[in-house]
Amino acid sequence: MSVLMEEVAVTSATGAVQDSCSLDNYLSLPDHTMDERIAAARTILGTDVVLLGHHYQRDEVIRFADYTGDSYKLSKIASQTDSKYMIFCGVHFMAETADVLAKPWQQVILPDLNAGCSMADMAEIGQVENCWDSLDRAGITDDLVPLTYMNSAAAIKAFCGERGGLVCTSSNARGAFEWAFARGSKILFLPDQHLGRNTAFAMGIPLSEMVVWDPYQINGGLAPDRLRAAKVILWKGHCSVHQRFLPEHVDRIRRERPEMQVIVHPECRWEVCQKADALGSTERIIEVIEKAPEGSSFAVGTEIHLVNRMAKRFAPLGKEVITLDDAGCLCTTMYRISPQHLAWSLENLIAGNVVNRIKVDEDVKHWAKVALDRMLEVRA
Repeated sequence: MSVLMEEVAVTSATGAVQDSCSLDNYLSLPDHTMDERIAAARTILGTDVVLLGHHYQRDEVIRFADYTGDSYKLSKIASQTDSKYMIFCGVHFMAETADVLAKPWQQVILPDLNAGCSMADMAEIGQVENCWDSLDRAGITDDLVPLTYMNSAAAIKAFCGERGGLVCTSSNARGAFEWAFARGSKILFLPDQHLGRNTAFAMGIPLSEMVVWDPYQINGGLAPDRLRAAKVILWKGHCSVHQRFLPEHVDRIRRERPEMQVIVHPECRWEVCQKADALGSTERIIEVIEKAPEGSSFAVGTEIHLVNRMAKRFAPLGKEVITLDDAGCLCTTMYRISPQHLAWSLENLIAGNVVNRIKVDEDVKHWAKVALDRMLEVRA
């Protein structure tokens, strides 16, 4: 495996299993009973631990975060600290990125190893390598630059770094495309087709010059002439949360609340983004609402925990924030990080045990960092 994600056994100094630190003992207790234990553990551990909370985390967890933000912002912040342990309340690819950027003596912990990302899982390294081999046989890799979204496994980031590509976030995707087109005439974009399509279209590239590579079809389901003619090859991946927002949701807001501005994440499908007033990363969405005048109102197309948090935050300032979809779009894998998992991780550290450490293999880490460092050249 290119990335080691192992649940370290909980043992005492003598090697005996510590029943008190068993996860089962935590999961049987209510959420609210963890609050005092988490706070006490934070006090004991002090600056040895930095706690990172992604915007999509539930309130019961993110309230304890030292820093909140998107995945790259949090990883950069953590790598600039002197904390020995980073507890990342997010998902696998975020913890991997933190480990890639961490100092050699820092360790990254993911409270629940089952907190994954369906989008990141849609591009497996073997599939991507097979895709590249097919594109090489078609004779187009010499002028092809691979880009991957931050929401990808470390092995995919390394793949792009080793082949002259880089990583991007939703906030600097356009800059990454411009960077790539300065170095080649074609882009392979992984793993979110929607962010890639929305970015390319906003740059004036027509849909007819984009194709979607399906890893479950021979040659991606594309004829060689279509591949050679395309400027952007989009991997067939998507965010299960943002995929749920539909054009009719925007139409309903226009009909029922015409005064509202619609702002959506660029992981939403093209048809939704075309109907929206604005697109923005999580950080950008927050910034837009922060800067809006009193009396402004927004229907937001992104994960429900962030939307609800913004609604509470901005209501006293005379701004209304609602979700674009009344059904509410929950990131279930983010939701897996519970107060119980957080308390378990912290109290094990007090006992001298590092649980659920995320450690990226050194060869993967090297090229992944190359791709991430190149991203720093790109303007947002």
